[in-house]
Amino acid sequence: MLKLALTAVAVVFSANLAHAQTVSEKNGVLTDAAGRTLYTFDKDANNKSNCSGGCAAAWPPFMAKDGERANAGFSIVTRDDGTKQWAKDGKPLYFFVADVQPGDIKGDGDGGVWHVIRGSAKPRQATRAVEPYRSGYY
Repeated sequence: MLKLALTAVAVVFSANLAHAQTVSEKNGVLTDAAGRTLYTFDKDANNKSNCSGGCAAAWPPFMAKDGERANAGFSIVTRDDGTKQWAKDGKPLYFFVADVQPGDIKGDGDGGVWHVIRGSAKPRQATRAVEPYRSGYY
């Protein structure tokens, strides 16, 4: 009985430690818990977002909540406005507004600077035969 109670406490405690634990790989691409594709932006510096204003409207940051802590290659960066954003290996993470269904990757390769994060957690150029959606923010 004590073992069961301790296990339940450990599960609740660990579930609250890091939002990054809700990131998973679906069809070879990293997504959030809702299946929304995560992207990186080549114009970001290491641990620094350079996407704000209209850029952030088209490419919403993957925001971190107060008290969340990172692990397993994830970190939290502070944006210029003081809000917190998740990063993977120092690269801030974003969503794309044109991705309306879980698993959409319409922003991959946009402007040559927006990339999905493949299962290897490394950004890669899009290799699709069709022209990628153009957001105008690159």
